[in-house]
Amino acid sequence: MKKTGKLICCFALAASLILGAVCLQQKEPYTNEAAAKEETAEKADGAQVKMAGAKAREQFKIAIDAGHQKYANTATEPVGPGAKTKKAKVAGGATGAATKTPEHKLTLQVAKKLKKILVEKGYQVYMIRNTSNVNISNKQRAVRANKSGADIYIRIHADASNSSGVRGASMLYPSANNPYVKKLSKPSRKLSDCILKSYCKKTGIKSRGLIVRDDLTGTNWSKIPVTLIEMGFLSNPAEDRFMQKAANQKKMASGIADGVDDYFGF
Repeated sequence: MKKTGKLICCFALAASLILGAVCLQQKEPYTNEAAAKEETAEKADGAQVKMAGAKAREQFKIAIDAGHQKYANTATEPVGPGAKTKKAKVAGGATGAATKTPEHKLTLQVAKKLKKILVEKGYQVYMIRNTSNVNISNKQRAVRANKSGADIYIRIHADASNSSGVRGASMLYPSANNPYVKKLSKPSRKLSDCILKSYCKKTGIKSRGLIVRDDLTGTNWSKIPVTLIEMGFLSNPAEDRFMQKAANQKKMASGIADGVDDYFGF
């Protein structure tokens, strides 16, 4: 009886080990399959988030105005709806102190790069001009932006000073007391702040801050949040050279685009 008992115990132990091995073989594929399913689900969720972000950006349209044009237009127009004060329809713009590049050329180069980046992000973009050989007044530019269905209006310019040492970027927006677009002051200030911060961070250009301007025709005829960026000083030789380089222009455009993202909450 003792030997029989030992044999029975041995058989029981062997059967237990075999059963355990079978269970392990069955559990391992199950564990891998579950992990694979979880990983697939996570990837799907991530893709949905990206698609949702892209779809959200597609709902917004950005109007971009490359400041100035090849030839100035000294004929005048009202600075705002119903205004008695008039200004030249389009000023001549500045010229690079070192490169002799006209402002209208620089602004268009950056505007085109900005459009490319915004479209890649998913935004709709409306360009006021795609060439310098045009004759579009500042009032007409704002009216075109309004009619385009754009959500915001970005005016691209470069600054100039009598002193070659002055440098830096600034954003111009209407005040809360603006007689034409005071309701646009708050969102325009937010847009200006978002763009200036990201622009200076991306380019390393000094920030000169936000500046209130109520005498800008292209701003006063706008019906959507509007801002004008002075990207840097063409009258400063070093800043002029910086802004003419394609690689730096990409940074400038990218900084503006990042500011647009910040404004819309992306």
